[in-house]
Amino acid sequence: MTDTPRTLAEELRTRTDSGLTGLLRARPDLLNPVPGDVTQLATRAGTRASVVRAVERLNRFTLQTAEALAVAPDPCPYETLGALMAGDAGDAAVTAELPGAVAELRAQALVWGPDDRLRLVRTARELLTPSATHPSPTGLGPSVAEATAGMSPGRLQDILAAAGLPATHDPVTAVAALTALFCDRTRMAALLAAAPAESAAVLDKLVWGPPYGGVTDRPAGHLQWLLDRGLLMPAGTRHVVLPREAALHLRGGRAHRGPEPVPPALSPVTEREPRLVDGAAAGQAFTALATVEELLKEWDLGGPAVLRAGGLSVRDLKRTATALDTTEQLAAFWLELAYAAGLVASDGEADERYAATPAAEDWLQLPDEERWARLVAGWLSATRTPGLVGTADTKGRALAALGPHLDRSAAPEVRRRALALLGTLPPGSSVPPTALLARLRWERPLRGASAAPAGTGTQSGAGTAPHTPSASPALPADDLRSRLAQWALAEAELLGVTGRGALAAPGRALIPDGTPPASAVPTSAEIRAAATRAAALLAPLLPEPLDHVLLQADLTAVAPGPLLRPLAEALGVLADIESKGGATVYRFTPASVRRALDTGRSAAELQEFLATHSRTPVPQPLAYLIDDVARKHGQLRIGAAAAYVRCDDDALLAEILADRRAATLRLRRLAPTVLAAQTSPDQLLDGLRAMGYAPAAESAEGDVLIARADSYRTPPRTAPAPVPDGPPAPDPALLDAAVRAIRAGDLAATAERKPQHAAAPGPGALPRTTSAETLATVQAAVLTGSALWIGYVNADGAASQRVIAPVRVEGGFVTAYDHTSDEVRTYPLHRITGVAELADGAV
Repeated sequence: MTDTPRTLAEELRTRTDSGLTGLLRARPDLLNPVPGDVTQLATRAGTRASVVRAVERLNRFTLQTAEALAVAPDPCPYETLGALMAGDAGDAAVTAELPGAVAELRAQALVWGPDDRLRLVRTARELLTPSATHPSPTGLGPSVAEATAGMSPGRLQDILAAAGLPATHDPVTAVAALTALFCDRTRMAALLAAAPAESAAVLDKLVWGPPYGGVTDRPAGHLQWLLDRGLLMPAGTRHVVLPREAALHLRGGRAHRGPEPVPPALSPVTEREPRLVDGAAAGQAFTALATVEELLKEWDLGGPAVLRAGGLSVRDLKRTATALDTTEQLAAFWLELAYAAGLVASDGEADERYAATPAAEDWLQLPDEERWARLVAGWLSATRTPGLVGTADTKGRALAALGPHLDRSAAPEVRRRALALLGTLPPGSSVPPTALLARLRWERPLRGASAAPAGTGTQSGAGTAPHTPSASPALPADDLRSRLAQWALAEAELLGVTGRGALAAPGRALIPDGTPPASAVPTSAEIRAAATRAAALLAPLLPEPLDHVLLQADLTAVAPGPLLRPLAEALGVLADIESKGGATVYRFTPASVRRALDTGRSAAELQEFLATHSRTPVPQPLAYLIDDVARKHGQLRIGAAAAYVRCDDDALLAEILADRRAATLRLRRLAPTVLAAQTSPDQLLDGLRAMGYAPAAESAEGDVLIARADSYRTPPRTAPAPVPDGPPAPDPALLDAAVRAIRAGDLAATAERKPQHAAAPGPGALPRTTSAETLATVQAAVLTGSALWIGYVNADGAASQRVIAPVRVEGGFVTAYDHTSDEVRTYPLHRITGVAELADGAV
């Protein structure tokens, strides 16, 4: 092997184990399955799917470097690449950062070769090289050699003559002479100095791209001047293109209009008191808990039906938003948050509907900070994206909350990076969202989005029209990551991870110390551990629950803060919530008092409850209201006749019979104290209550039925699994084992063999020997202690090459130390396709 690698495989073979480990960590798709040797690793690293994934994960400057290499000569000296990136005038920042960009491309096996012969892997060059149907983000067009392909020799000689160059003997030298002219700064400047002003204006429009323009059958004089000298080349019947070399001269040698060697700064920074930020975040965290709790209470008896296509209907989403007193978009977020945390799910019945899960009961009993940790952990890892609710899918159908097709695999990474960048700021500091979005887009630029703003094409007023080639299907432009980042910032504020746009103290505990790399992917256990640390910091910031309210004479009660759960639940039955906020206002009504009496509590118990939990005396109007409703409550008894009304006061029954509003109940007197109805007990109860009475239901034994609605829960459900963004990050043990396997396989494939009498197998082919030859060779190796190269087919039919040192042969099996797997193994002799002796010192 020469000192200079001739292929990517040869260069990978020279890397250290840590270098191969870094490659496999950065591109985990190369591990599935583990390559058998370095040649397989290099082949897989050059496949289109793997290269596209690797290119997608480059930052903007590294991607710009790869784009410059795609328009540079192949191979490209480092000095040429530096000139393309920094231009003739030079750029200190570009010069300083370029070695790091090249090193990153090398580490990811997208570039190989020494500095004097840098090569972009073939697949990456195909993706990034400009063509008529595949515009380059650099805005450059084809080279002179590519643009003149197929041009007649006579036309080439005409261009040389018009450009003031001597004639040549063949098209190859003609193209070389024209290319040399366009690359010579002095001669090219002299040629352009003679150009008409209109011609220079056309070049100015094309120089930064797109380099294509439309022309008529009879181009205007200033366009013809450019065509005659090769400054514009034909690109079809009615289109022309500016050659790459000419454009680079006009650009001052720069491949990019605006290289971005350093990430955009996070500025301007707004500083606030960290205590205020933490307080605002804690308040919002408490609101988030109250909102999810209210959602679970709303669906306590069962939620809305599941659409046939999955998800929640628009009407049910509106109802949920009304119940939560929020917008439909925010309601979708709270629904998806509860779904991601495993608190709501579909019940899976024939008439499928949504409901709270058994896990919701456990969640409600946890301390507030632990409940918040569960929500945040689910949010951080969820790939479901509530911001998409209401938008159209590829078929034009609206995406429903809790429905399919809401998963976006990039969402968790965007959330983590947004929080990590906020974590680099001093405590209490924030930056405008636009600055954060600019940094995120630099770290993961949209494919095809690194080009400068496109020009307008050629316009001359003499039969020309702009022409923009169609976008490349391989590198489509999409702003999904920007929208994901905007949603992530808004959701972090709603959850109390941030406060007033700054990362709160609990939010800082959600990210690792320092700035993690953009490719860092925490495990589920790491996310839960971080959420637990954040909960410990949130606990002292949350308001202490109160055990009292303030009763007022206008039949209202004011809770000056969050109430203890038993108190809040009991008060929620006795009164209706009138307003929420820092203080919750409850209003007592006859219906709400009757609701409390229906649960089996007496008037005296209600009076005692209010007196115990109020810091103010029970107002007389409220006491009168409770006594008045209690006096009437249960005076009438409802049972099944279909239904009946029983009352000891026959005058009251006569009053009901005489009331015209009772006509729909179809009542008749059975006895002085009993009326029968031709309707169900539930309808009879509702009808009499609508007439202003306060009946109570009774059992068959005549006891008052206590109305406690049973809560409805789904069967046990797990939270939805996030959709992975590519293969999972490999753990160190797998990486170490994979590198050892690749090295061992490479040893087996490249170990030097002794000369054989039969024809040696071709590269990658298994050795072939007869059974007798195989047995004799293996037995001899046991005696001499030498190593052998064998071909082996396992029980699944998979063939491989191995280097073994036989130790024992008996019973049709050979026991040997396998250099490939670095362990002692036993192989059936009938599965060995053949053997060959290794040259001395090969192992």
